[in-house]
Amino acid sequence: MSTKRIKSALVSVFHKDGLDEIIKLLHSEGVQLISTGGTQQFIESLGIPCTAVESLTGYPSILGGRVKTLHPKIFGGILGRRELEKDQQQMAEYEIPEIDLVIVDLYPFEQTVASGACEADIIEKIDIGGISLIRGAAKNFNDVVIVASKRQYAPLHEILKSKGAETTLEERRFFAREAFAVSSSYDSAIFNYFDKDDRSAFRQANDDQMSLRYGENPHQKGAFYGNFNDMLEQIHGKEISYNNLLDINAAVELINDFAGETTFAILKHNNACGLASRPTLAEAWDAALAGDPVSAFGGVLIANANVDKATAEKVNEIFFEVIIAPSYDDDALEVLKQKKNRIILIQKSTEMPEKIFRSVLNGVLVQERDSKVETAEELQVVTKAAPKESEIEDMLFANKIVKHSKSNAIVLAKDKQLIASGVGQTSRVDSLRHAIEKAGNFGFSLEGSVMASDAFFPFPDCVQIAHEAGVTAVVHPGGSIRDKESVDYCDANGVAMVTTGFRHFKH
Repeated sequence: MSTKRIKSALVSVFHKDGLDEIIKLLHSEGVQLISTGGTQQFIESLGIPCTAVESLTGYPSILGGRVKTLHPKIFGGILGRRELEKDQQQMAEYEIPEIDLVIVDLYPFEQTVASGACEADIIEKIDIGGISLIRGAAKNFNDVVIVASKRQYAPLHEILKSKGAETTLEERRFFAREAFAVSSSYDSAIFNYFDKDDRSAFRQANDDQMSLRYGENPHQKGAFYGNFNDMLEQIHGKEISYNNLLDINAAVELINDFAGETTFAILKHNNACGLASRPTLAEAWDAALAGDPVSAFGGVLIANANVDKATAEKVNEIFFEVIIAPSYDDDALEVLKQKKNRIILIQKSTEMPEKIFRSVLNGVLVQERDSKVETAEELQVVTKAAPKESEIEDMLFANKIVKHSKSNAIVLAKDKQLIASGVGQTSRVDSLRHAIEKAGNFGFSLEGSVMASDAFFPFPDCVQIAHEAGVTAVVHPGGSIRDKESVDYCDANGVAMVTTGFRHFKH
């Protein structure tokens, strides 16, 4: 039979919030409840009778609670196949009662690790009985309903409320799928704890899925796995797309490096096309937009300060897809919400995962996130001419931008304003020439500007071209066997050059 009636239920959970209504509905349907420990006490506190696991198995909870439900009378009742005569004969022989519903959740292992608890406490939060119940009940989904976390309380509650203690095969299969997602995620977290930085295998699990209209292009399917709402809250606009997410990610990573300075950035295809730091956000917007008002069309905007009405009115003059900020004034939102499809996001967290990964060939590349932000103290002056204080500030500013630009990347900046950049070119010279051309197109003088490169200069050609355009200071990682040629050119022409020792390739 596809439809099965729930006659008995084993309930053993760590989190009890939201459970009371389910217990009451099960009781009203005449379902026999089986439980142990704190869950049993919780059920009985509702005035509802409950059979103790210990009275069913004939064994008490032992080894400090490590062994409670691991017994043939429990697992036989879960795994016994109702349609198989041999299973039914053995269950009758050994007086094993059928268990039709299992509600269980797992000890909070990840939360315990995150709390900084000692290893002994962490190990005790590795669930054994719970994970076994989940896998056993999910395996026998033909006959048994498994609720593996409080996230599945809502769908079970809806079933009980709408049609009583009966489930279809399709519903039981849904719960089984969710249960295996819980168990695989749990085991991945435990493995990663033990593996630490050994990287002996790749295990990653994300339980939250955001459906997308399509992938990078309309003919490709796409989805996002992760809790988007932990970092950002969408308060207006259309459904976020795959490409929106790529730009949003690039924007968040970029703006995080400008903490402490009121900054506005405009991104297009994951690269900054405008960025400036100023005393006020409105001023920062004006300077960022001036850097490339053409590319700003249809871009993604991000700020690290509250958006007021004056800034919103300026921003509202152009078409853009997404705006991100930590907060907005109410009258600013009234202006920004005039376009119904415009995506408005509140950035709630600046914390990014420590590791990043991407699929390559038939596997996965994993690396640490590039969280390095150079400081003035780390800059090594390699030329006779030392940079002025204002040039040091601009070089640090430009170096943050070039770090988040697609290689080969060159950034030209002055007075904490992105004047122009050349990104994603196969030649560093091409990137520089492109940047110089863009600066000229928008009326910028490069006199007194600085240049940042994401990698070293293998030849002095870029330094020469930049100097002839007006650049007076250069920052790059250094490390080429021909660094001296670039330094010699700078010394002969009064250009200041500093090295950081850190390359920032980005593909």
